[in-house]
Amino acid sequence: MKTIKGPAIFLAQFAGDAPPFNSFDAICGWAASLGYKGVQIPSWDTRLFDLVKASDSATYCDEIKGIAAGHGLAITELSTHLQGQLVAVHPAYDIAFDGFAIPQVRNNPKARTEWAIDQVRRGLRASRHLGLSAHATFSGALAWPYVYPWPQRPAGLVEAAFDELAKRWTPLLDEADENGIDICYEIHPGEDLHDGASYEMFLERVRGHGRANLLYDPSHFVLQQLDYLEYIDIYHQRIKAFHVKDAEFNPTGRQGVYGGYQDWVNRAGRFRSLGDGQVNFGGIFSRLAAYDYGSWAVLEWECALKHPEVGAREGSEFIAKHIIRVTERAFDDFAGAGTDDAANRKMLGL
Repeated sequence: MKTIKGPAIFLAQFAGDAPPFNSFDAICGWAASLGYKGVQIPSWDTRLFDLVKASDSATYCDEIKGIAAGHGLAITELSTHLQGQLVAVHPAYDIAFDGFAIPQVRNNPKARTEWAIDQVRRGLRASRHLGLSAHATFSGALAWPYVYPWPQRPAGLVEAAFDELAKRWTPLLDEADENGIDICYEIHPGEDLHDGASYEMFLERVRGHGRANLLYDPSHFVLQQLDYLEYIDIYHQRIKAFHVKDAEFNPTGRQGVYGGYQDWVNRAGRFRSLGDGQVNFGGIFSRLAAYDYGSWAVLEWECALKHPEVGAREGSEFIAKHIIRVTERAFDDFAGAGTDDAANRKMLGL
């Protein structure tokens, strides 16, 4: 068995224009001061990282690794969540998602998609330059407006959406394989890959591609009321990245899973700082350890109530407490009788 690495922190929710959150060096110093051992980098945030330069220059990537190492940190993964979202966008979301793209491709869905695909490709090359093995992203969505079947979905609609999604991602998965990188899709509402069943629909269409893997985040499963522990039992061989994120679901007589268009504070389901929600992290870390998950446990902080810097400080301690240092021997080895095959056969009367 392997011991999970961590604690690490996803920097996306903390990057800002004020120090120490406005440069990679400064934010690494801040993370290290809280006890983190790794950082996951949002590749779209140019205050912290230059994706184009990283994809073209191994020297630049060595410099980034050196900055992190100077603070005692490793880089866990690059993230192209926002760019991955733009690989597939239903027209209903064109305006809402245009802000994720550079100004030159806004109001031009075709150009935006091409830019997003290039960004993911660059993320894969940069990941290789950084010596990483996993890459975090979103799948994007074409079928999401039809997630609830009213009016009744026309026959073949969802199938056509997933066929197209697979068509767009297959070349990227092949490129990931060439670079030795696992693409880890965060299974997330708003994406066509939002639960196990939809992931399997995609996996079938990419012919079980060995690089089409998973970023496990239990918070999104709490909000969907999906069994997030059994999910590990089913998909553990595909889980290559892990966001440690808490959530709670408190349905009332007025609202449930859909949230009644309320803001996050007033929703039945909402994200919380680690330890403040309902996720059974003891069960999660135990299952991941038993299934030999040996990669990083990365805090993704989002909370409707708590200040982010408090959440970050508490999150480091929380993850460190939950990481199981796996045993190198069985607990009852002291009682071993030292028998051999002949003795075993004799015990069985053979």
